[in-house]
Parts: sequence; C-alpha cells; structure tokens
Amino acid sequence: MDNGEDSVVSDERFIHESGLAAGIAALVEPLLVDLGFRLVRVQLSGKEGQTLQIMAERPDGTMSVGDCEQVSRQLSPVLDAYDPLPGAYRLEVSSPGIDRPLVRPSDFDDWSGFEAKIELSQPINGRKRFRGILDGFENGEVRIECELDKVGLQVLGIPIAMIGEAKLVLSDDLIRETLRRAKKLKERGVAAASEEGSNQE
Repeated sequence: MDNGEDSVVSDERFIHESGLAAGIAALVEPLLVDLGFRLVRVQLSGKEGQTLQIMAERPDGTMSVGDCEQVSRQLSPVLDAYDPLPGAYRLEVSSPGIDRPLVRPSDFDDWSGFEAKIELSQPINGRKRFRGILDGFENGEVRIECELDKVGLQVLGIPIAMIGEAKLVLSDDLIRETLRRAKKLKERGVAAASEEGSNQE
C-alpha cells in the first residue's frame, strides 16, 4: 500500500439510505457532527406506529445511554419542525451494538480479524452473500477470508461499491474485544481528566 493519501482509509459512509430514510439521514448527519457524533444508520420500521431508528456513535466508537438521550433531545425538535414522516412515529436513538453494521471503509480496518457477514448489491460469480474473517481494507476493496466451494479458504477483495450491507457476527471473541476497548477508552478518559485537574492546581 502507498504511504500517500491512498493509505488513509476513509471515514466517510459508503452505505447510504434510500427513500424517506435518505432525507432524514441528510438532515440529521450534520447535526450529529456538530454534537460530536457520527451517523451509522437511519432505519424505518413498522407500518402502524412507525419507529425511526437513528444509530450513532462517537468518533472513538463509543455511545453511552447518556449520549443517546442527549442526541434524542437535540434531534427531536428539529425532526418535529421538519416533519419527515407521515403520521405518528417513535424516535429511537441507539448505539451500533456489538454486532455492529460496518458502514465506513475504516470499520473494516478497525475490526480486522473478526468475523463479518457481507451482502452484495449485485452478485459475483452468482454469489451475493459472504461470511468470513475480515482482513482490512485496501485499494478500494474489503478483504475477507472466506470458505469457497472446491477451493477452500481464500482471501477475497470485494469492491466496496458492490457492498449493500455488512455487519459483524456476534462471538465471544468480539464481546471480549469490545469490552477491552471500552475499558481502555474509559481508563484513557480518567487519565486525561486527572491530568487536566492537576494542571489547574
């Protein structure tokens, strides 16, 4: 991989909503950025009593209950004014969860070594679904080690433009790693707060 600009893996979402959800995403994404968060996904579900789910996170991948409440409080009046959905709906702000959707090229680097499921928007050699161990992101392609018929384990490069949906697969290893990262971030936050306090004395 080059050491130039191409070596920097993008933080821009490659997954984009359609229909009503796309309009809502365009509305809330800049507001989330102003609040210090980034959008993961907008999803509409239910016919009677619709639910509008906005999945978000901090740039470090965390999202606490308090963060969800803060985002909900800030977005509710904007959504009320914009009135993006016909009829009543319930706003639900959530974290991506452990078996999170992968929506940015950088997500595939961040979770390299963990199992994921990928569904393509169009088939490759008649196949649309792949499941295997992520091997990062390189040259516009998601690398994933999959079991292929007659060939065995192979590392495939899937063009990111062909991916319709991708998410991590829940496993004990993934749970342990998620908890380890959360603990590390918390310790870093406590250390930073302690250092800030000593500087003020």
